[in-house]
Amino acid sequence: MRRRKSGKGRSGNVQHREAADAPAQAVAVKRALASQIEQAMNENRLSKGEMARRMETSRSQVNRLLDPESESVTLDTLARAAQAVGRSLKVEIVNT
Repeated sequence: MRRRKSGKGRSGNVQHREAADAPAQAVAVKRALASQIEQAMNENRLSKGEMARRMETSRSQVNRLLDPESESVTLDTLARAAQAVGRSLKVEIVNT
């Protein structure tokens, strides 16, 4: 007699795939935010030094913020960067 396969393995694989995609999505979001912040800096003619002063941080932190490969940026830093260029940060969880 053949055993029927349960659907459990399939849903587990989907969940595993979604969990594996999360870091890639986070990097993509970080890149997009870094690009938007850099664009706003250019529109406002802000140097990295002035941006650092407005954010009350170091220029090296601004460099990390704008580096699309750097993953060491907190939501607080992103919010301060947005405020420094006259914008606000909106974070939300959406249905996929």
